[in-house]
Amino acid sequence: MEEKLKTITLSNPLLSHFKADFESIPFDKIKSKHFIPAIKKGINLALDNIRVICNNVDKPTFENTNLELESCGSILGRNSSILFNLNSAETTDEIQLITSQAAPLLTKFQNDINLNEVLFDRIRYVYENNDQKNLNSEQKTLLEKQYKGFVRNGALLGKSEKKKLRIIDAKLAKLSLSFGENILAETQAYELHIKDEKKLRGLPESLVEMTKSIADKKGKKGWIITLDYPIYVPFITYSEERELRKEITLAFGKRGYQKNKNNNTEIIIEIISLRKQRAKLLGYNSHAEFILEERMASSVSEVKKFLEELAIKAFPAAEKEWKAMNTYAKSKLNLKKIEKWDSAFVSEKMKKAELDLDELELKPFFSLHNVLSGIFEIVKKLYDLEFKENCDIQRYNNEVRVFEVYKNTKFYALLYADFFPRLGKRDGAWMTSFRSQKINQRPHVSIVCNFSRPTKTKPSLLTFQEVTTLFHEFGHALHGILANTSYSSLSGTNVYWDFVELPSQIMENWCYEKEALLIYAKHYKTGKALPRKFIEKIKKIKNFQQGLHTLRQLSLGYLDMSYHTKNSNKINNVKKHEKSVIERFQFTRDIDENCLSTSFSHIFQGGYAAGYYSYKWAEVIEAHAFELFLENGIFDKKTSAKFHDNILSKGGTEHPMILYKKFRGKVPNSSALLKRAGLI
Repeated sequence: MEEKLKTITLSNPLLSHFKADFESIPFDKIKSKHFIPAIKKGINLALDNIRVICNNVDKPTFENTNLELESCGSILGRNSSILFNLNSAETTDEIQLITSQAAPLLTKFQNDINLNEVLFDRIRYVYENNDQKNLNSEQKTLLEKQYKGFVRNGALLGKSEKKKLRIIDAKLAKLSLSFGENILAETQAYELHIKDEKKLRGLPESLVEMTKSIADKKGKKGWIITLDYPIYVPFITYSEERELRKEITLAFGKRGYQKNKNNNTEIIIEIISLRKQRAKLLGYNSHAEFILEERMASSVSEVKKFLEELAIKAFPAAEKEWKAMNTYAKSKLNLKKIEKWDSAFVSEKMKKAELDLDELELKPFFSLHNVLSGIFEIVKKLYDLEFKENCDIQRYNNEVRVFEVYKNTKFYALLYADFFPRLGKRDGAWMTSFRSQKINQRPHVSIVCNFSRPTKTKPSLLTFQEVTTLFHEFGHALHGILANTSYSSLSGTNVYWDFVELPSQIMENWCYEKEALLIYAKHYKTGKALPRKFIEKIKKIKNFQQGLHTLRQLSLGYLDMSYHTKNSNKINNVKKHEKSVIERFQFTRDIDENCLSTSFSHIFQGGYAAGYYSYKWAEVIEAHAFELFLENGIFDKKTSAKFHDNILSKGGTEHPMILYKKFRGKVPNSSALLKRAGLI
């Protein structure tokens, strides 16, 4: 049942089928005022289709119920994706207001479907009576996913409980938006204005140029340091001015924790309370229990066991690394005590001394242009993909680049790439979709990053961390681009949350391998390949202070779980609670005016609630998976074909462990990761 727009409203492009090449989004024609009418129309169209399903007098079947439900809401999904993606990458006060208006409409709509008794009865009838032999594995997965989706979202509740659920969901949608808006406001409100050139000691030339450019644009003399990652991170890493490192570190850590309208502490307490209430309504002891029911790690105890096993392995290495840092800081840097604002600075100095490697020497070999071109060549070798830039397709910002993606000359996807920080764009890096893949529809995917900008004299030169970020997000993009399933709800990254990071994290491995480095690491001026003396040193970067890095990731996993397990209702002071959980993992003293949780967007704005452990979980799987590439060759066609056929193209059509075993032939274990990290 394809949704049809009875009348094409020319004044609102979101109420028309897109007619540009590849049905790309006409961003130049879309105005803020178009979204709410389009979303309301999309909701009404979808509900009309739901009524048709419910009023069908024929016996419920997979074809007349499940497949019809799967096709509902396609126009609504398209338009809401555009809105929410813009709210992340290109927001304005107006877009934020519209998003806050749209969120409760969409939440109500989702509840209207999930709590529709007639619709659920039809879904349940098919689930309980359909002859499973007549369905293929993908159809069985869709049927099970739909049935469980209804049950897990309140279909079996009584009327009063359903009403409570609606209220909770509406509140949660609003609170999540507010949390993110507060962080964005705090990030963009701060600037450190340096007027004395002497205060720039230690900073890379590229950062000096970049911050001078920011000051110039604002009509100010000197240099302006912001909290955007491409500026904040190198500043705290290289600045010789300890007091300035302290100032900006404290400013970064205060986001969402100051006594102003952007304070997120009460929002956090309300979010965790509502999530707990929601879980209890649905018959679960905690939000974590609810979430983990549909994860590879199927229980709270399994996650905690996983985190603790890694912690036990990481602690001895971390303690040794911290002791070495302190010895170095005292003897070489005249620092008696390492504070929070010293860690990155001392670590970088040590890395340079121990590995005989200054990462600033690497940056000329990592121009964004060369790295991106290199990634294109690497994935061509692996998956026969080709990328062709299209400058005519409309973009939401002129900085965004659009590529047509082909596989063996067949069109496969559009890729939107948005690389640089700007006002209205949240921190971090992510992959998303404007349109999912399904039968007779290829996907439109997007990667969004915040990399170092070009300057007047140099192109965008990436740090090695930024290189790994680009490879990471490209791995996610491949999961979307190479999707080849029947149903959009099972396509691409629509997989178990602790499986979704496998394609992204395994892709990072190609950053470090000699064969890949010789492809993408070329001097931006001379075109010469990265000298071989650096290649082995780059491999060592990965394991440098791996114990401390691992503990940092684990601490966030523990913190996340603590907010979403059975005792979360006892939390009444965010800072106090946070400290009690992570002080075990901290080596620097706690800062009273800083709070990590109030800017922990992954779990309070994004989809990682009770799922932050997934990064480490997926790292275990990808290390085990990449061993096969190392055994057979990192560009071995048979191995990449197996990964494509069983992982990248399959989406969520089968349980992830079934898919993984088809690729690897066995269940993953942590030994590959621990060996690689030097922890065993």
